[in-house]
Amino acid sequence: MAEPASLARLMAWLSPVFPTGGFAYSAGLESAVDDGLVTDAQRLAAWLSAIIESGSLWNDLVLLSATHRQLEPDHALGELAEALAVGAERHRETRDQGRAFLEAAGAWGDTGAQAPLPLPIAVGVASRHHQIALIETLVAFGQTVVSNQCQVAIRLSVCGQTGAAKTMASVEPILVETANRAAKVEIDDLGGCTFLTDQACLRHETLETRLFLS
Repeated sequence: MAEPASLARLMAWLSPVFPTGGFAYSAGLESAVDDGLVTDAQRLAAWLSAIIESGSLWNDLVLLSATHRQLEPDHALGELAEALAVGAERHRETRDQGRAFLEAAGAWGDTGAQAPLPLPIAVGVASRHHQIALIETLVAFGQTVVSNQCQVAIRLSVCGQTGAAKTMASVEPILVETANRAAKVEIDDLGGCTFLTDQACLRHETLETRLFLS
């Protein structure tokens, strides 16, 4: 696919207005704010850097990469992605967003998916089927996650738009480096060590007052 068309398609598929409901999920960030772990733009940047390099986003990028390169059958990678979800809310998040993504992406024609799939697998299948380059897909996917987290932070009054923009700029090199790394690794490189982010996801399930679904 020509580069401008690939870029336009990726921007559409991973834009905030694409009907996947990403704005409704915080991936545990709401709990982290409630616990006082993320209180400003600096701590938000540290939080995001952790999930990019060795947390849930790292695993999602590895799974997306494996799907795009078809290292394993899509359904097997989908089952693995669901198994790696931390808690019931994160499981619902990746499953429901994946289903919504494939349904909406169908406006561009066949996505190549044979069944509902978790979000990173769904994006990997569709981008592979539409011959969109892997590294561009990985960076765009990661950038969307970071952007959604920054929007969560704005809504929770952690920072304003200027602070969120500075945060995105500060983590951009980490995201690009991690995406390049994920493009070359194998399934055995899955794994994380961000215990506080995992605990935040689990604690959100019992948070009494909340704005987000995860």
